[in-house]
Amino acid sequence: MRTLLIAAVASVALSTPETRAIDVARSKATFDVTHVFVEHVVGTIPIASGTVVLKPGSAIPVSAAAVLDATRIASGDSDRDVSLRSPDFFDTARFPTWTFISTKIVPKGDASFEMQGNLTIHGVSRPERLDATVTGDPADPSYHATARIDRHAFGMTTTRLDPAIGATAGVTLDVTLK
Repeated sequence: MRTLLIAAVASVALSTPETRAIDVARSKATFDVTHVFVEHVVGTIPIASGTVVLKPGSAIPVSAAAVLDATRIASGDSDRDVSLRSPDFFDTARFPTWTFISTKIVPKGDASFEMQGNLTIHGVSRPERLDATVTGDPADPSYHATARIDRHAFGMTTTRLDPAIGATAGVTLDVTLK
């Protein structure tokens, strides 16, 4: 009887999902958007924090959440960065972070999955989808996820610059866990 109890406890312990923190020093989020005058703008938004929940033996997450620090958005042009932080775009004085919380993860094989969730930017939450791939093994996975978002869908008003700037932006996350 005691052996059966030990085996049952061990089985539960082995199947309990594990929450891992995102290693913000080794992870990054980037964006890209078309711009008539410079053709293509690329920049970064630092990942401030986040977690990934994994089942033992699997690199495909059960759930994930991340917070990005919009106050530190950087495009390589200080004037553009001031504009991006302004009320014309992300209004980072009022909305300093972007958050994503997964609602559903659908495996697409051993090394890829679709992650659906709620993305909050500029004080507006919307359902969004990320397509992700996994490298590494279940003990030490890394993730590459991409999405396309419509900045107007997040309540950003149309500005005088809109004819020159694309409405949709690509977002890429490269995530490593602690």
